[in-house]
Amino acid sequence: MADPSLASIAQRYFDLYLADSPLSASFYGIPGHDDRLPDPSKEGTRVRSAHLAETREALEGVDAEALVGQDRITYSMLDRLVRDESGAIEAALHEVGATASIAGPVSRMLSAVPNVSLDSGRRSRDYLVRLGALGDYFDAVLERYRAADGEGRHQTRHGVLAVVAQIDDYLDSPVASDSLLRPEPAEVDADAWRAQAAGLVEERVRPALARLRSALEAELLPSARSDEEVGVCHVPGGEAGYLAAARQFTTTDLAPEAIHQIGLEAVERLRAEFSEIGARALGTGDPGEVVSRLREDPSLRYETGEEILADVTAALGKAEAALPRAFLDYDIAPCEVREVPEAAAKGSTLAYYTVPALDGSRPGIHWVNTYAPETRTRFEYEALAFHESVPGHHLQFALGQTLDGLPMFRRFSYVTAFGEGWGLYTERLCDELGLYSSDLARLGMVSFDAWRACRLVVDTGMHAFGWSRDKAIAFMRGNTALSEVNIANEVDRYIAWPGQALAYMIGRRHIGELRERARRELGAAFDLRHFHDRILSSGSIPLETMTGVVEDWIAEAGRSA
Repeated sequence: MADPSLASIAQRYFDLYLADSPLSASFYGIPGHDDRLPDPSKEGTRVRSAHLAETREALEGVDAEALVGQDRITYSMLDRLVRDESGAIEAALHEVGATASIAGPVSRMLSAVPNVSLDSGRRSRDYLVRLGALGDYFDAVLERYRAADGEGRHQTRHGVLAVVAQIDDYLDSPVASDSLLRPEPAEVDADAWRAQAAGLVEERVRPALARLRSALEAELLPSARSDEEVGVCHVPGGEAGYLAAARQFTTTDLAPEAIHQIGLEAVERLRAEFSEIGARALGTGDPGEVVSRLREDPSLRYETGEEILADVTAALGKAEAALPRAFLDYDIAPCEVREVPEAAAKGSTLAYYTVPALDGSRPGIHWVNTYAPETRTRFEYEALAFHESVPGHHLQFALGQTLDGLPMFRRFSYVTAFGEGWGLYTERLCDELGLYSSDLARLGMVSFDAWRACRLVVDTGMHAFGWSRDKAIAFMRGNTALSEVNIANEVDRYIAWPGQALAYMIGRRHIGELRERARRELGAAFDLRHFHDRILSSGSIPLETMTGVVEDWIAEAGRSA
């Protein structure tokens, strides 16, 4: 039986999270927040810090030693999430993170705000209220940037220029095709609704972005850090801030030095795999030649965005058909493939995923970037599809929403090391299942592995050891087959979002180690489907919590064998 005091704390924590993160509530399909935006001001930060302190103080009144079963996991998660987020808030690294990548506020808002289903008159009205507040949101972001600059905490020059160009592109586009007008209103006069929405975009949103653009260029660019000083180690308080970010995103206490070394060793192992598979697929076993051929051969690139969407959709279908071989049967929401909105695509990553709405109004969505298809290589998109949709993020998060016996925050929680570690783990799992269409596609899997290993090296390299942007790009170029545009976009994302890129390989490595431990200790009693079920059926959890979950399963399976 769940501890009632802990259950109350968990629900209160989730309610406060939704109040502070109303866009998340809309993504989840939880009503009551659709007319609001998060508050990026310092006052908004103080409110969030107070909410976290409330949860922390409440947890101090719980006898953690007396908890059992899922309550132990709930307490462990709350304790970790509150400590980690509090550290990240104190570091305030987002104040020096101007970027046109998905980590930036412009990209995030232009993608996230319209990603809703307007299935009632109230939601259509709420959307207009939220849209009307978007100008104030961007003004508050600008004030945070100005305040940080006044404290000697400067933006990066490349990041500022990228946002200026992004806003210019957006402002040059016609209002009629604005992504913020994309939602289809229901139960209202659609023409009148769209005219009102267009008015809000023209009168509030675009002027605010013009103000942001002007201030970035006139006020923040002159003091911006050069490409030689992109890491937060060059920002006052950045060293401690990066340690907090690394703890938050990996849910470990690994030091940057240790993470850097893990990455270097993984990169070296993957060079041997490039050689082995490259000999079959490309006729050369030289790792450098394999990487160069994958990146530079024009015959390996797409011609149209439609081709990209077709390949991703086909990979999703193959993975869905193969699920019974590695997973138990689950009744979850469907997954769809959609294009990244044009306004956000130029500076965005290859793809990302958004969860289904809890009320069923929206499926899980694998967003695929089809911008400039001639720069995008054909061999990458199968691994990408497995990671973002099935059996990666979609299976993970859609299943999490069905876990009725867990506190709500656990059904929707996103622990990056778990979530992204699982996504990366499934890329290799699909190779075990024989889902890649060719050795060329398998080279895409190896390149993606190398990409995540390189993240450990370049993220720590820039933020802990002072690497330049060019040095990070050169390391990525020498050890992955990512295209030049993707490498640049990725490095800029790591610059603006310190520590987040560490989560993928650290999480995948942890899951793989636990799987091998379970296989070794259980022998013939090991069942891959049940291992995966145990990993996924507690929701998104910190890595040390995952260890305890698997240890309990090993003990249970061993007793019943």
